[in-house]
Amino acid sequence: MTWSIVARDELSGLLAIAVSTCAFAVGARVPFIETGVGAIATQAFVNPFYGYRALEFLKAGIAPEEIIRRITEADDGRSQRQVHLTDRTGRFAAYTGAECVPWCGHLIGDTFSVAGNMLAGEQVIQDTAQAFVATEGQPMARRLLAALQAGEAAGGDKRGRQSAALLIHDTEDYPLLDIRVDDHTDPLTELTRLEEVSRDRFLHYRKFMPSRTNPSGVTDRAEIERRIAESVAAGDP
Repeated sequence: MTWSIVARDELSGLLAIAVSTCAFAVGARVPFIETGVGAIATQAFVNPFYGYRALEFLKAGIAPEEIIRRITEADDGRSQRQVHLTDRTGRFAAYTGAECVPWCGHLIGDTFSVAGNMLAGEQVIQDTAQAFVATEGQPMARRLLAALQAGEAAGGDKRGRQSAALLIHDTEDYPLLDIRVDDHTDPLTELTRLEEVSRDRFLHYRKFMPSRTNPSGVTDRAEIERRIAESVAAGDP
């Protein structure tokens, strides 16, 4: 019922997940990220505990392949689950249960993994992966959206479409970007529009929010507006 891409930027360590499905509010169930720890997408017959437990195991330093083994072996419903993840160093692992609805499967690349079930065919995850690779050098959000759009063009979720989400963490404890389309006739197009809106002001403003290096952030409104204007004029982010 879903396909998703989990990614890590090698230079910055940024962690990200993008997901689309023909079900309600996918962003509330599938993506789990903790800054400096890792990223997990749990799908098919979703088991949210895969996300919570995997993050705990990652914080304990357990390797992704071993985490997959532990969380699936502890679950009697594992044959109908799908999960893929990365740790903070870029080690990926994935699992597709034997009873997930066809087409189902996963693909692991150097800096990303793609997984899906109940898809139009294998081409969905292949095209998702190829588009992500082809957009190297672009901002992560736009790479992930291009990847999902390529997967949708290849057929996407064979039942149709309803929701999509994009979650990105940088070095802060809270997300760089967390946008969701919970119920829409064209969720990827709407998600793309929201990402574009985020670049108008929000991503500029976020630079002045409280951070690890500046816990109070910038609170002078005039200073914020001046610096946002400079950031916009410079073409950032």
